[in-house]
Amino acid sequence: MSAIKLSVTDLLAKLVAFDTTSHKTNLPLIDFVRDYLASHGVESQLVPSSDGLKASLYATIGPGATIGPADGKDAACGGIGLSGHTDVVPVTGQDWDSDPFQLTSRDGRLYGRGSCDMKGFLACVLAMVPQFRSRNLKTPLHILFSYDEEVGCTGVRPMIERFGDQLIKPRLIIVGEPTGMGVVEAHKGATRFAVEVSGRAAHSSMAHLGANAVMAAGRMIAWLGSKEAALRDRRDERFTPPYASLQVNVINGGFAQNVIPATCTFTIDIRNLPGSPVRHLEQDIKAFAEASILPGLRAVAPEAAVEVTRTNEIPAFQAGDDSPATSLALQLAGQNETFSVSYGTEAGLFQQAGSSTVICGPGDIAQAHTANEFVDPGQLENCTAFLTRLADWCER
Repeated sequence: MSAIKLSVTDLLAKLVAFDTTSHKTNLPLIDFVRDYLASHGVESQLVPSSDGLKASLYATIGPGATIGPADGKDAACGGIGLSGHTDVVPVTGQDWDSDPFQLTSRDGRLYGRGSCDMKGFLACVLAMVPQFRSRNLKTPLHILFSYDEEVGCTGVRPMIERFGDQLIKPRLIIVGEPTGMGVVEAHKGATRFAVEVSGRAAHSSMAHLGANAVMAAGRMIAWLGSKEAALRDRRDERFTPPYASLQVNVINGGFAQNVIPATCTFTIDIRNLPGSPVRHLEQDIKAFAEASILPGLRAVAPEAAVEVTRTNEIPAFQAGDDSPATSLALQLAGQNETFSVSYGTEAGLFQQAGSSTVICGPGDIAQAHTANEFVDPGQLENCTAFLTRLADWCER
């Protein structure tokens, strides 16, 4: 197979053209990336989802490229990982001035869904593959492309589970989320719960015969508001807002104005500060339901229940003062200042797995998820320059 030669912009156009909205498959994009890498003599390993409709991709360039499952855990750790997610958020309900899945250049910007978050970084990494291959790398570079980051960082987890066994665990990882090529060393975590309140239906004219699940859920939500206020006592001025937040963002209950609702469901989204876990809140919520909600419901409906389920947890990330990944990123970026962000990434999961991790990539996060999402070509140039300096470092 002859080498596929494409510029950063050409590669970004290819990647944007794949509609990898999280509820759809990403396999056509992964197949393209695998073929592109193969054309440059780079083998890929895929980590498929349980249903086989999606996959993460892992590839190594440089020494250690032949380490595989047969080698077990011997020498299966080292090198630098370049990490990005392939999925994007929906365009439903957004007013775009051009086809969101066709890269469009206008006003000196490159428009398209995912151009900023974060296919711009993926394109830069792929464009650098020929140069990476031509270098005499002493330190290997690993390419880690995941799926379903936008719906809770779920796709990267099966790949991480293979670190040190079937896949080399990178010693350092650079997550290329859009930071304007600034070096980000901390972000908030996200913990999400689903709550289902069950009561008993009745005609609204006979309210005493029913146990109103919506009103019970309302009392829980009011109590959660007081818990959110208490979270503001601990502050960290690196973040906006500088405290943890707790929000109820989705609620569903009832189906007719004259029927006492038997069920109500709502979701809880908690954004916690690094070093401030919120696992205790799960027990607090359950204890409040048991003491203050269920007695009233069960006085009428003994079968009443409140189910609290943790649906996802994205760990907060804090690289630490002695982080090798942060030190390297600052060196490569020519900077001496780090930043913190309030959104979540896969960085905390990589850190939990034992890889020193930092966040640095092209684009402005303000453009992520918006109509007419764009990336500045200058950001892509800065990213490829950053990766060129990384290749220099890996040669040394």
